[in-house]
Amino acid sequence: MHDESPEAPALHTWEFAADPYPAYAWLREHSPVHRTTLPSGVDAWLVTRYADARQALADSRLSKNPVHHCESAHAKGKVGIPGERKADLVSHLLNIDPPDHTRLRRLVSKAFTPRRVAEFAPRVSELTDRLIDAFAARGSADLIHEFAFPLPIYAICDMLGVPREDQDDFRDWAGMMIRHGGGPRGGVARSVKRMRSYLAELIHRKRADLGDDLISGLIRASDHGEHLTENEAAAMAFILLFAGFETTVNLVGNGLYALLRNGDQRARLQDSLARGETELLATGVEELLRYDGPVELATWRFATEPLTLAGVPIDVGDPVLVVLAAADRDPERFEGPDTLDLSRANNPHLGFGHGIHYCIGAPLARLEGQTALAALLRRLPDLRLAVEPEELRWRGGLIMRGLRTLPVEFGPESEGIAQAG
Repeated sequence: MHDESPEAPALHTWEFAADPYPAYAWLREHSPVHRTTLPSGVDAWLVTRYADARQALADSRLSKNPVHHCESAHAKGKVGIPGERKADLVSHLLNIDPPDHTRLRRLVSKAFTPRRVAEFAPRVSELTDRLIDAFAARGSADLIHEFAFPLPIYAICDMLGVPREDQDDFRDWAGMMIRHGGGPRGGVARSVKRMRSYLAELIHRKRADLGDDLISGLIRASDHGEHLTENEAAAMAFILLFAGFETTVNLVGNGLYALLRNGDQRARLQDSLARGETELLATGVEELLRYDGPVELATWRFATEPLTLAGVPIDVGDPVLVVLAAADRDPERFEGPDTLDLSRANNPHLGFGHGIHYCIGAPLARLEGQTALAALLRRLPDLRLAVEPEELRWRGGLIMRGLRTLPVEFGPESEGIAQAG
């Protein structure tokens, strides 16, 4: 990001990417609703305080539909948001408003009920152990590429109903997108096209052989008068896959990194798990979502009418980006916000958003996060960083925040622990 104010902190440096929290603290105090120019050239408002963030996330005057911005931007001769006219990437939950959003969310929510997620728990455990088995005896691993990345890919593919023999293709396509941040590069565009084409073909195939998976459920809903078009079904499957895997990659990666850098909290959690207790694991994942969550900024919102946020006037069509990472470190809402406390009570973090666009996959993300962290801490108890923290690099991008790699080491005794577990 680039900011024209000489007093404001730089928002476009590698230093900011590695640790944005000091800059966000400055914005919360001095410019809580902050006008900035993004690298793409788009002017947008950053909302950084917790109370303002909750208000913005639930404000019906802030639309998810980019048409409200592109019409205003084009009329004013301004730069529009990237990808605003790509028809094959629209009509999904992240960029539509009621009533279409209500209709589509009702359909897909059936896949993420507590019962359905609980039924999926053994498969997540199986995937977790299989991935750890592949490196447990080696003494080292990159926990992003060998663990945090493949786990949610395989899990969401299973939930969607992608056959096992095709899931490695999804891993390759998703890998291209996550390495390059979903940008306009040729390889990324080809991966998106292949994934969307495959999903459209899979929908055709499943019509003749429905199963108990999410895509089959979307087809049944369409066939029973819910008016779900084939393009909507493909777009829905695509966004669930993309949003569902990258957020979990970052939840597991950022969470592990935070635990590795906060040894006392990690020891508390390991002791708790050794006693067979799960309470600290559950509150711990919520705290990791607050402390260094996977989503730095909520997805785009656009003013449909003039409004005011924290005394700042917002014009029609203006993009508004709610900075979840800043809101979740707001000292007005969280005591000791820069301290990791796995037992933190009263923790209404915004890691999964707020309002009608609250993350529909939150139950699955929680399951994956808890299962992954518990398995790693039990099976690799002496896990440690293999590089200095300043050597780590973070993936660039507007919405997500996560590590490119997380190289770790662990002792040979971990193999025995893995076999015993």
